[in-house]
Amino acid sequence: MQTLYSMQRSGNSYKVRLALAQLGVPYRLVEVDILKGESHTPEFLQMNPNGQVPLLEVAPGRHIAESNAILWYVAGGTPLAPENRIDRAEALQWMFFEQHSLEPNLGAAYFWLVLVKGGRELQRHAFEEWMEEGYRSLRVMENHLKRNDYFAAGRYTIADIALYAYTHLAHLSDYDLGTFPAIRDWLDRVAAQPGHVPMDLQPTVLEVAQ
Repeated sequence: MQTLYSMQRSGNSYKVRLALAQLGVPYRLVEVDILKGESHTPEFLQMNPNGQVPLLEVAPGRHIAESNAILWYVAGGTPLAPENRIDRAEALQWMFFEQHSLEPNLGAAYFWLVLVKGGRELQRHAFEEWMEEGYRSLRVMENHLKRNDYFAAGRYTIADIALYAYTHLAHLSDYDLGTFPAIRDWLDRVAAQPGHVPMDLQPTVLEVAQ
């Protein structure tokens, strides 16, 4: 059985838990608190030298890091991962956008403003840039969603899962989605998908590995 090393309140970890839940894939869940340095122990660094979660052990001694790479692994061969060449490239386009434009701003704001005690004061110098660049990324998403229900292949895919993770937390980090009606509608569509689980769901071992 696969083992997922995850942090409950990590948006990147949530992506993988959401995909696994919607696919009905059993796995063993190991909680790793990065705020306590648990991802930088010698044991963890041996599995992932980058010291980050999520991390998926797919076979003894074989691990996959980086949330979006894990999404492609777990969703491969399912409707969540497009197989058509153009559709696949479109999904990758938005997943690269998520990691290069959205996560460094919405994700960073969420980490420092919500998870780290005193983080707002520690990162005052970065807050304005997070807001500016984060809103720019949200406008790109809004313009796409004005014409499309989802981000790739004309249907719900792992591209939506990747973008949903931090976007649905934006309001916790001082972003106002009031002027982004298409994004708000899309968030509702994603939350209505079969098998959807909220980020704060804490499954028992039996629920995860049934």
